[in-house]
Amino acid sequence: MNLLRSVQAVADASGTGVVDWENAATAAKEGTDPGSLDLSAADREGYANDVQAARDRIRDVAKLEFDVPPTAQIQNRHHWIDANVESFRNVMSPIESHASPKFPGFSRIANTGTMSVLLGFLARNVLGQYDPLLLADDSDDDHGLYFVHPNIVAAATELDIGYPRFRRWIAFHEVAHAAEFGAAPWLSEYLESRMEAGVIAMVEGELDREAFRELDAAMTAVEGYAELVMDRAFDDSYADLRRKLDERRRSGGPITRVVRRLLGFGLKRRQYERGSAFFEHVADERGLEAAATAWTAPGNLPTPAELDRPEVWIRRVDP
Repeated sequence: MNLLRSVQAVADASGTGVVDWENAATAAKEGTDPGSLDLSAADREGYANDVQAARDRIRDVAKLEFDVPPTAQIQNRHHWIDANVESFRNVMSPIESHASPKFPGFSRIANTGTMSVLLGFLARNVLGQYDPLLLADDSDDDHGLYFVHPNIVAAATELDIGYPRFRRWIAFHEVAHAAEFGAAPWLSEYLESRMEAGVIAMVEGELDREAFRELDAAMTAVEGYAELVMDRAFDDSYADLRRKLDERRRSGGPITRVVRRLLGFGLKRRQYERGSAFFEHVADERGLEAAATAWTAPGNLPTPAELDRPEVWIRRVDP
């Protein structure tokens, strides 16, 4: 970790794009402690066992057919940055292709600095990630499963939770995402289309409110269903884990809270809470299998209005 080299990487931003992605990644890594990845054989076996147990339990409890990536990547924070910088670049590509700033050199430096801060902040906070590789152009894989080991260990210590149980619970959450995308082969393309429509409209000076509303509703369903399944399929007690993790999502110092707000973490927390409440209601009324009806077809996703009135969704789709 070297803040001077991080600043220098931003100042040296070059190229023809509005972001120098290579320097953004370099700056993010120079400004971020990678964390220890000194894994014992028991650690590696534990991650593998947790993922397989989560897959088997969720298949059984949620009655969904899906699989997980053959290998879960155990990462440090720098590995996470390297794994995600291309995804950020893909999301930004429509903006980059249409942007024509008045002062391109200055704009490139500012944008590169912004992206480096974003990548670094996320790398220090992400615990696990199921990545359906949205907007990927030339990937041999169609999904990935990552665990940021230093963050999991640090969070378990901070929350005073046993590391193996916490690690296993995080695995259940990420595998629940794998279950959603596995049960809904159309979901990746649907999210991509809504994302691209919204970004392209912004580039053209318009605001496609409907695309963003549909994207937010779909992501709320994705996060809410994963919350429901991780809890109901988990093979240990979890009430203390849920309470402490929810507190962590709301906590942080003043600077952290400002950054979280700027990055939309408040929106993400609202998606967790709103989506979880929706699916809890559905599961309590009709059972967990009925909740999975949301993944049968795009038309079965809850609308923004239905997320706050799950009984209306139940009547419409009749799960």
